[in-house]
Amino acid sequence: MHYIPVIALLLPLLAHAADGQSIMQKGGANPAALPCISCHGTDGKGLAAAGFPRLAGLPEAYIGKQLADLKAGRRENPVMQPIAQSLSDEEMAAVAKAYAELPKVNVKAGPLERPQPGSGAWLALRGAWERNIPECTLCHGPAGVGVGTAFPPLAGQSALYIENQLLAWRGSTARPATRHSKAVAAVPPSRRNDPNGLMQHIAADLSAAEIKRVAEYFAGLGESQEAFDESQHRLR
Repeated sequence: MHYIPVIALLLPLLAHAADGQSIMQKGGANPAALPCISCHGTDGKGLAAAGFPRLAGLPEAYIGKQLADLKAGRRENPVMQPIAQSLSDEEMAAVAKAYAELPKVNVKAGPLERPQPGSGAWLALRGAWERNIPECTLCHGPAGVGVGTAFPPLAGQSALYIENQLLAWRGSTARPATRHSKAVAAVPPSRRNDPNGLMQHIAADLSAAEIKRVAEYFAGLGESQEAFDESQHRLR
């Protein structure tokens, strides 16, 4: 019996292993799985003006879950759903790992003065407990740098992306016709993949103006040009 080295048995598997960097730059094996950099930028920091999010430095498990949820329809998005559905499970795992290995957001130091009631900073740091809305940093960590794998960083994301996600969690209620406008049908939330429905509850109780203010607050926290401080991410 001839001895076959273990590495020789593994070579066919290694040859077909998904390459996260290649998927980011060139797309997946399925032509419908477009290159990630087209929307998320060559550095993974997203395209703020278009509302495409930063993926660089997000937790690997979080990115993997979002791709799986998009693929399964638990999170709806007309751009990302077809792409996620075109990726294999192995490709999704590889691209999640590749993005997680890119630099995390380097958050700017926040102002120390007391925030103005009702401002984006107030909602982010104090919440609106009279309406059972906790402060955002309670779950998303100091300065919104993220906690664990379930609560992603908000700092470093664009205001447009954060606003769009809060609106996706919220959906909209029906409006009856008036003398000056037609009736508007209710739109159910297009994101339903949050732990225990937490974000759907919070977004439903925020006004459109409050959503915009809190989104602008977190967008204004990144990205610092100072030396990177890894201790910012100690809760991740």
